[in-house]
Amino acid sequence: MPSPSPSSSSASTFIGSKSEINKQEFIRLIIEYLYSLGYKKSASLLESESTIPFKYSQLLYLESQILNSNFDNCVQTLNKFENLNEETRSSALFLVFKHCITEFLNRGDNLSALSVLRKQVSVLGIDKEKVHKLASEIVCSEQKELGKINVNGNGNNSCIEDLRQRLVVELEEMLPPPITVPKRRLEHLVESAIIAQRDSCIYHNSSDGISLYEDHLCGRDQVPTETLQILDSHENEVWFVQFSNSGEYLASSSSDCTAIIWKVSEEGILSLKHTLRSHQNPVSFVSWSPDDTMLLTCGNGEVLKLWDVETGTCKHTFGEKSPIVSSCAWLPDSKRLVCGSSDPNKCIYMWDLDGNELEAWRGVRMPKVSDLAVTPDGKYLISICSEKDIRLYSFHTKTERVIKEEHPITSLSVSRDSKYLIVNLNSQEIHFWDIVGTGTNPLKYTGHKQGKYVIRSCFGGVDCMFLASGSENSQVYIWNRRNQKPIEVLTGHSMTVNCVSWNPTRPQMLASASDDQTIRIWGPSRTKGQSRTLKQSCQC
Repeated sequence: MPSPSPSSSSASTFIGSKSEINKQEFIRLIIEYLYSLGYKKSASLLESESTIPFKYSQLLYLESQILNSNFDNCVQTLNKFENLNEETRSSALFLVFKHCITEFLNRGDNLSALSVLRKQVSVLGIDKEKVHKLASEIVCSEQKELGKINVNGNGNNSCIEDLRQRLVVELEEMLPPPITVPKRRLEHLVESAIIAQRDSCIYHNSSDGISLYEDHLCGRDQVPTETLQILDSHENEVWFVQFSNSGEYLASSSSDCTAIIWKVSEEGILSLKHTLRSHQNPVSFVSWSPDDTMLLTCGNGEVLKLWDVETGTCKHTFGEKSPIVSSCAWLPDSKRLVCGSSDPNKCIYMWDLDGNELEAWRGVRMPKVSDLAVTPDGKYLISICSEKDIRLYSFHTKTERVIKEEHPITSLSVSRDSKYLIVNLNSQEIHFWDIVGTGTNPLKYTGHKQGKYVIRSCFGGVDCMFLASGSENSQVYIWNRRNQKPIEVLTGHSMTVNCVSWNPTRPQMLASASDDQTIRIWGPSRTKGQSRTLKQSCQC
């Protein structure tokens, strides 16, 4: 039975529970995918049983004409294709004429090749550069007698046949549906459906594959919603927490002038590893080196200190003769660091591990720096200046982009993939910005309470698809990045929650630091009564 052309096919039948799927198109997609998987017998059988062809007759005629070197009829067939815009038709004809010229050249018939170029290619309206390139090939073949393709007296034309077959493939890729069926289109549709279901699932927080057997929908057990552990070794308000890059440690700092390094066990239980005692004033900021072997601590009215994570000893004190620093960050090599200073001398420093100044941004026009970060890929230094400015400095181009907010910014956080940043504003909003983008309208998240204090937020979960923030009403808020309103509000603290940190390798573990002098470790809901409190003796 001859395969019909697109225009002669019978009226379409629609299938599916809502009659939205064109049966003929659907079966052609299945046949194409069976062929792409190598199931040729199954594909051929489906064509025969359904009487729906994978390739319409016009396309089969076109392929036959090309393989048999009947290029005049090939041109006529292309000109008869319906619903083909002129740009695509011209591009397809150009491929055919280009192949004709190639065959003429390799037979040494340069005059015929030149005739095709002048009489047929030149009238297609094709980009002049392509036409000139073809003309150059003709000139080169005349000058060099370029290699005639392997054609012997017995008519062995294997190379020519390969070129013709390649032309068939190129035309199939160029011609639109329904003349051809897009390659692996069925796979693309299924993937798109999976991605759409995943993206619409506000609790999706797993790297596991999604089953095709049922609609995808995650429950609340994919995100931290319950206190699993309470750490109360600090003796005053806890201002900052941050998990290490490997997720194996947690660092906390407090107004009790100490910082603590906690070890995360394989079972997800935290235990005190070191209490870092050397600061004379409250410690409000910590930063892990990218290799997790060192920790920086600093605070308002305090110097910057470098600690060895394994031993808990202070390796270096920075800035003893320089301004105090209030925020710090590492460069990816774990050998350089930057720190921001507010008073009395406003400046951003870059130091090596021995305290040698490598670079500095200073001067009377240098604004107050309240927070800073370096993107994990090391491309940008991001700082919060003059309360309302986000400054993005490119280390590579030495240029700066400034994002201006309308309300004072209290904190900054950068995603692990170096693509995005979020800032907390005292207007009770969190703003989400694209680091390399040029947009002027950030995504905005609301629901938490913030007006008087420094509240810090963070990215978290698989692919950093969640945001979390502390709040002045003693609660922790969690958002899916696609939702402006929180999807979870966690209760348990009794005073302001100053800072949160999401474990980068355990997507269901979250830590929060509060003025109630505790750190809470949050995880998926489990049987009640299993929360534990750890209070351990101080270790140096």
